[in-house]
Amino acid sequence: MKSVFNGSVLCAVLGVASVAGAQEAAAPAAESVKAPSADAVRDTWNYFYKGQGQGPVLVEAKLCTEVAKEGPNKFECTAEVGPEGVKAGTSVMLWQSYLVPQGDSIDDLTVQVKQGNTVRETKDVKVKGDGWRARQWTGVKLAKPGSWTVVVMRGDQVLKEVPVKVL
Repeated sequence: MKSVFNGSVLCAVLGVASVAGAQEAAAPAAESVKAPSADAVRDTWNYFYKGQGQGPVLVEAKLCTEVAKEGPNKFECTAEVGPEGVKAGTSVMLWQSYLVPQGDSIDDLTVQVKQGNTVRETKDVKVKGDGWRARQWTGVKLAKPGSWTVVVMRGDQVLKEVPVKVL
């Protein structure tokens, strides 16, 4: 009886493995990325697990016209605003990616939208250290033609400025 059970388990495992292998083969080829150094990985682990109270690290911020809601690119910016800019009145989002120490909750981030030197809009941003990457996208209005800047701030500190032309 035991050998029949073991044989059934082996068949089930091999069946699942072959299906998984077929799914891997059908999946698009993964993008080649450079492996980080051991020191970079260690520093990241230490910050995530032991950096509570030190605030977030803004890893990336970009203006997008689309963020995927499902599929393999879920929560990723799938249509970035190019150097040519956008038409006045276009809905855009400032997509942000942070590393936040595990268990921390950050609520003193803001996104400012400026036309020239004039602040047109300010929005609060909150992120939590629930996983390796905290992503957030904040909708902004670029109503009039001109040179605009979308700024990510923590308190008075500027973390990133993203310039955009509005036509």
